[in-house]
Amino acid sequence: MKVEFLNLKRQYAKIAPELENAVLECLRSGAYIEGPKVKELENKLSNYLGVSHVITCGNGTDALMLALQASGIKAGDEVITTPFSFFATSEAIAAVGAIPVFVDVRKNDYNINPDKIEEKITDKTKAILPVHIFGMSADMDIINKIAEKYNLVVIEDAAQAIGCSYHGKKAGSLGTVGCFSFYPTKNLGACGDAGMVTTNDENIANAVRAFKAHAAGKIGAKAFEYLEDEKAECSVGESGATSSELYDPYKYYNYLIGRNSRLDSIQAAVLLVKFEHLEEYNSARCRIANKYNSALNKLPIQLPSCINEGECWHQYAIMVPDREKFVQHMCKCEIGTGAFYPVPLHLQKAFKGLKYKKGDYPVAEWLCEHSVCLPVFPELTEEEQDYVIESIVKYFEVN
Repeated sequence: MKVEFLNLKRQYAKIAPELENAVLECLRSGAYIEGPKVKELENKLSNYLGVSHVITCGNGTDALMLALQASGIKAGDEVITTPFSFFATSEAIAAVGAIPVFVDVRKNDYNINPDKIEEKITDKTKAILPVHIFGMSADMDIINKIAEKYNLVVIEDAAQAIGCSYHGKKAGSLGTVGCFSFYPTKNLGACGDAGMVTTNDENIANAVRAFKAHAAGKIGAKAFEYLEDEKAECSVGESGATSSELYDPYKYYNYLIGRNSRLDSIQAAVLLVKFEHLEEYNSARCRIANKYNSALNKLPIQLPSCINEGECWHQYAIMVPDREKFVQHMCKCEIGTGAFYPVPLHLQKAFKGLKYKKGDYPVAEWLCEHSVCLPVFPELTEEEQDYVIESIVKYFEVN
C-alpha cells in the first residue's frame, strides 16, 4: 500500500462542485481584488475567531511582516521568538529591520519555553512572537503576563493553527495581533497563496490595512498619525476628482513605505467554501492524532504532549531515536513522512551574522534531529492509518 504524506486532490474531489461554482461566480462578477468575497471572508473569520478586526493579505509571511510594522517594530528593535519554526517566523522579523532573539523550546510540546523568556528581555525588546507550532498552542497565559510586565506586544504566529483553541479562546485572539497562512497545505488552505492578520486593536488594524496597500489614501494617513504621532493631510487638492468603484484619487497620496499584499477575490471565494468544512477537517485530524496516540504510546518514541485539549493538529510530529534509519524504513513501506524542521532557525546560514552556534538551544536542536511528521490530513483513510501504525510497530520490533 502507498500512503502519501498529504493528498490535496482528495479534498478537492469532495467539494469540487462547490469550489468550481464559487470561482465561476467570482470570475463573472468582475470583482477580482478586495471584492465582496474578501469582505465576506473577513466577517466570517472575525466571528469565528472572536476578534474585532480581520485583515486578509497576500500570504502568511506578509501577515507577520504587516503585524510587526503595524505594531511599531522598527530597525534595531528586538523580537523574542522560537528557533523551532518555519523560516518565515524569523525572516519577517529580520525583513522589517528588527533582530530575532531566540528562546529555547519545551521538549514535550515543541513550543517556546515561557520560563526562559524574561532572561532574554533587554531595553531593545519590543515584542514576543510565539508560534503555535503544528497546531498546538503556546502557553499564552504566561507569555501575556510577561508581556504586560514589560509593556511588550505579543504577535501570535498562528500560521499552522486555524481552529486551535487555548482555554476556550481561538488562536489569533490570544495576543495583541495574530498572523495566519492559508497556504494550500494548511488546515484551511487556499488554491494559492493567502494570509490574514487579526487584532482587537483598531489602530493596529488600520495600520495593517495601510501597509498592505502602499500606505496610501485615508487609511495611510490614519496609520501615519498613529505610528509617527504627526498630523497627516489627506486631500486630493482642487482637482475635483471623485472616487468611483474603479478609481480612488486618494490612493496616489502615500504616507509610509508599505507593500502590495491584497487578497485575490478568487482565493477568498475558495476559502469561504472550505471554511464551511473547517471544523469537519479539524475533527478528522483530531481523530487521526488520537489514534496515533493510543497505538504508538508504548513504543520507544516521543509523542507530542499538549498543554490543553484545543489542538487542530496541522502536523503530527513524533521524535524517533534514529531518524534517518526510520525514514528509510517508511520509504520502503511507501509511506510519506516529513522532517519539520531539519535546521533550527538560529543555525540557518541566513542568520550567521547573529553568531549563534550549535549547542545554544539544545532542545530545539534535539527536536530538529529527531522529528518525523506522520500523515494526518483529513482524508486519510482508516486503512491507510492502520498501515502506517503497523509499519511503525514492525520497525521497532526489529530495531
